Amino acid sequence: MAEMVMPLDVTANETLVQQEAEAIERIQELRPILGDDVVILGHHYQRDEVVRFADFQGDSYQLSQEGSKVKAKYILFAGVHFMAESAVVLGREDQVVILPNMQAGCSMADMANLEQVLTAWSELEDVLGADPENVVMPVTYMNSAADLKAFVGEHGGTVCTSSNADGALKWSFAQREKVFFFPDQHLGRNTGKAMGIPLEQMVLWNPFKPYGGLTDDEIRNAKIILWRGHCSVHQQFRPEHVDLWRKHHPDVNVVVHPECMMQVVDKADFVGSTSYIVKKIDQAPAGSKWAVGTEMHLVNRLKNKYTDKMVELLSPFSCLCSTMYRISPIDLANVMENLVEGRVINQITVPETVKRNAKLSLDRMLSIPR
Repeated sequence: MAEMVMPLDVTANETLVQQEAEAIERIQELRPILGDDVVILGHHYQRDEVVRFADFQGDSYQLSQEGSKVKAKYILFAGVHFMAESAVVLGREDQVVILPNMQAGCSMADMANLEQVLTAWSELEDVLGADPENVVMPVTYMNSAADLKAFVGEHGGTVCTSSNADGALKWSFAQREKVFFFPDQHLGRNTGKAMGIPLEQMVLWNPFKPYGGLTDDEIRNAKIILWRGHCSVHQQFRPEHVDLWRKHHPDVNVVVHPECMMQVVDKADFVGSTSYIVKKIDQAPAGSKWAVGTEMHLVNRLKNKYTDKMVELLSPFSCLCSTMYRISPIDLANVMENLVEGRVINQITVPETVKRNAKLSLDRMLSIPR
């Protein structure tokens, strides 16, 4: 019997396209009504139909800073949940942070929660025979929940971004023997390796196993304890993708994000944050060729902007941030319509104690020389 193939629901797709087109028209009408009371922040990885309305476009920490500087009362963050939390932590008391779609989370941030980290901290104390705070410096990546940033702040540690991870680790080692780095193992490993730390002194902590699945000796001998987490986007880039580009374009420049696995970073010509990648392409000479290892919406935006250069996604497959993609023009129009009618929906809040300790860890990050 022949396999039955279900037809595509073309009508439903056409309806969604029409609904998004109508939402875009509504946003254009609502924006001048809301005026300076609202600022829209759009992350680099956000889809074009949404980021086109952003007053500021950038990476997560940069956007949170921009939001705190403007006089707007309402911050509409077209990003993901942890980014909106950071905007709350850094924002003024009179500001309200709104996430257009409450389902827009971050798979990496979800790979480390406070309960798991507290368990790990207790197990480290058991192995090391002392308060971990005397031996281990906790460092959390910006891509983490506010309560993890608060944990780090409370225990003398710091937050880092993909731009300043090197400085954060150097600062940490100047004070304590070891670093506990979460939630992205690849950023931690790539940064540690660039600093000259041997791979055997960077161990991987599995939160679903007792003592991270490590022996006591492995923990005692480690310089960096890496959390078993990763970015679902950057994890898709493979070393063979680099090889394929070099085979067909020997003069290509490969630039990747440090959230990519070590084997990809080792083969790349340049490694840096989203802001670094944008700047690198912007300053590159006309006619140069670039294979870029980061989220596809940003890569496509660079490709369309810099038509005098060849800019392509490093992977032959689509690499998009599916959770951020959940925010649509319909979501943005919805929260704006409610504001016009005097209602706040999808507000992101952070408990005061968490907010205070999270800000402490962010302030430490800013004090570290880069």
